[in-house]
Order: sequence, then C-alpha cells, then structure tokens
Amino acid sequence: MRVVSLVPSLTEAVAVTAPGLLVGVTDWCTHPADLTAARIGGTKNPDVAAIIALAPDLVIANEEENRAPDLDALRAAGLDVLVTEVRTLDQALAELHRVLVDGCGLARPRWLDDAEAAWAALPAPSGNPRPAAVPIWRRPWMVLGHDTFAGDLLARLGVRNVYADHAERYPRIPLDELNASGAELIVLPDEPYRFTADDGPEAFPALPAALVDGRLLTWYGPSLGEAARVLPSALH
Repeated sequence: MRVVSLVPSLTEAVAVTAPGLLVGVTDWCTHPADLTAARIGGTKNPDVAAIIALAPDLVIANEEENRAPDLDALRAAGLDVLVTEVRTLDQALAELHRVLVDGCGLARPRWLDDAEAAWAALPAPSGNPRPAAVPIWRRPWMVLGHDTFAGDLLARLGVRNVYADHAERYPRIPLDELNASGAELIVLPDEPYRFTADDGPEAFPALPAALVDGRLLTWYGPSLGEAARVLPSALH
C-alpha cells in the first residue's frame, strides 16, 4: 500500500508501525528522524500535483491541520482521502485505530495499546484543578482556547486552561490580560513557538512557568505513551 501523510503526528504513527507504507510526507514531518519518503510541501500548502503523481492508495489528513480546498482537489483527482478529527485524547486513540487498522489495513500496534493503558493508569484529576494559561505564540501572544487536544490532556493532568471557554480555539490575548487572567501557572511548550528558559518565562514575572516538550502536549501518536509518563511531573 502507498500512503501520503499530511499530518506530522499521523506520519510518525504510520512510520513507527509500518515504515514501508509512506511514499509522501510534509516538510513538517520530523519524526522519526530517518524518514525517506518524498517531501510534498507544508500542511497548509501541500503540492497537490506532486501528491497525485505519487499515486497513493490513501492520503491521511486532519480537519484542523489541512485545508479543505487541498483535500477536495485530491479527491477530485480520484484519491482516497481519510480526514481525522482530534480534539480529545479519546478521539486521538479512536482516530489512530481508524487510520492504522481501517485505513492502512494494519494490525493494531502494541504502542497504541500501551499508550491507552498509560493514560488510563493515571490517577483521576483532583476536584480543584490548577488554573493555567498556555501560550503557543508570542508577537502576538496567542494561547490555547476552547476544544483543543492539548487542553484535554491538561485537564486529565489536573490543569485547567483558563481560556477553555473562549469563543476561539487559539485566541490572541494581550500580555497584560494574560498576567491578570487568574492563572497560577504558565505552560510554555517548545512548539509551534519555541519557548525556552530565556524566551517566555520573563514575560510572567509573578507566575511559575512549566517548560514542556510541545510534541508531548500536542502530537497524537507514538509519543502519547511518553506524554503520560513525562507531563505529570513537568506540570507540577
């Protein structure tokens, strides 16, 4: 089977499970490091003609990461496009099964069972979650808003996103408002913006900052098992 992946998380999931299937991946697909599939542009601006030329049996995509016009163009060319939706951990686990087993015809991988078990084994979050803001960009400052996969993971770990009820999923929030949001913690992932100890925490002088691996917070795939082991201590 020939598979093109337009989603870094799903690229890693397929590559770890059956690396020989991938014939095309995006420029943002960085895991595993030894990917040899053809590069077909970005998640938002893929080279549709190049994808068609690869003659894949399946293109895997995501409703948030990829643009509908690109996916429509691939379908119009006769390609089978599987579009995932991942807003929660439960959705991620179900969609990974759908992609790998139903879409790619593979046996359910052991790593997926292990990841599901790792999250199920975590203690239930307390009834008094720690309020936090989660910037994902600066200049301008942007944060996690409502209905996000990362927000669901944080909730399972006892961290309440103070912007979880915002009308937008990734709102722009002025820095003074962030500092006055009622957050007791600032969670700073290293992607999509690369927050570091020297770039980010200084903007929140009165709040503790948790620097976390962005892949563990936002990717759904083989990293889910590691996320269950690493994020709890990183956030507390």
